[in-house]
Amino acid sequence: MNPVVTPNPLSPAHQPVGEDSRGQPTWDVAKLFPLQGHWTEAEYLSLRGNYLVEFSNGCVEVLPMPTEMHQSIVAFIYEAMLLLIRANQLGKVLFAPLRVRLASGKFREPDIAFMTTGHASRRFNEFWDGADLVVEVVSDDDRRRDLEVKRLEYAQAGIPEYWIVDPMNSRISVLRLDGDRYADHGIFTAGERAASATIPGLEVNVNEVFAAARN
Repeated sequence: MNPVVTPNPLSPAHQPVGEDSRGQPTWDVAKLFPLQGHWTEAEYLSLRGNYLVEFSNGCVEVLPMPTEMHQSIVAFIYEAMLLLIRANQLGKVLFAPLRVRLASGKFREPDIAFMTTGHASRRFNEFWDGADLVVEVVSDDDRRRDLEVKRLEYAQAGIPEYWIVDPMNSRISVLRLDGDRYADHGIFTAGERAASATIPGLEVNVNEVFAAARN
């Protein structure tokens, strides 16, 4: 037996208009944008606002807002990287929201991205064309995204180094590009210092990284 389908009172066809629609989502605004699968890079880049929005194969992906724990970890690692990179004039390091173009029709927003001084011409006002190191803090709501999907995508984009920071397991994996895929440079846990594969002197204390999330 087929289930009885009851019309959704919140669907666009049942939305009140004018002043009667106050407090309801602005459904008609969605009609002003392309359908999923039909977005172009230009249309994606024209989006404005301080939101985390990624782009892949004609579709926009609105990411959930990060938690305080997530941002505390990002802030700790970013500050450690910034001190070293600025002191030695190694390049530029920034944090999301920041669009990084991985390939034609694919943009991601790494939690942290670094570009060497030698690649400064690949930094544009609206986005970076690739990166030399990216960092992602694993989100528990979609662990596969950071552990598998982005690992593959960042390798395909030729990004030399990828850090995966996993709060659930209190572990930092530092990956280095080996051909067209990543190899483990080191998997660092409690009591160890996670060290970069490509930036001499860049390292963080694993205990301190995850303590920052708790404090």
